[in-house]
Amino acid sequence: MAQGSGDRRSELGRVRGLGTAKEGVQHWWAQRATAVALIPLAIWFLASIICLMGGTRAELVAWLGSPFSAGLMILFLLALFWHALLGLQVVIEDYVHHEGRKLATLFAVKGLILVLAAASVASVIKLMLQG
Repeated sequence: MAQGSGDRRSELGRVRGLGTAKEGVQHWWAQRATAVALIPLAIWFLASIICLMGGTRAELVAWLGSPFSAGLMILFLLALFWHALLGLQVVIEDYVHHEGRKLATLFAVKGLILVLAAASVASVIKLMLQG
C-alpha cells in the first residue's frame, strides 16, 4: 500500500496489520472522570464520618437508612472501586511483562474488585433496609 493512499498507520502498524488501539484515551478519560467524581463524594464521606464519630450503631444505621445517604454512599463506593480498577489495570499492563501472568493478574484483580464492590453495595443496601 502506498504511503499517500490514506493509510495513517505507522510502518510497524502496517507490517503487523494493526492500527491504533483507541482504548487508551477512553481509559484515561474514565480515570479522570472517576477522580473528579470522587472529590465531592470523598469530602461528603469524610464530613459524614466526622459527624458520626462517637455515635452509636443505631445512629449509623439511621444515617444510612436515609435514601440520600445510602445513594451517595453507593455512588462513592462504585466510583472508588472503578477508579481503583482503572489504576491497577494501568500498573499491571505497564509492569507485568509476561503475557500469561498479565492476563491472570488482570482477571484476578477485576474479579476481586467486582466481589468487593458488590459486597460493599449489598452491605449499604442491607443497612438502608434496616433503618
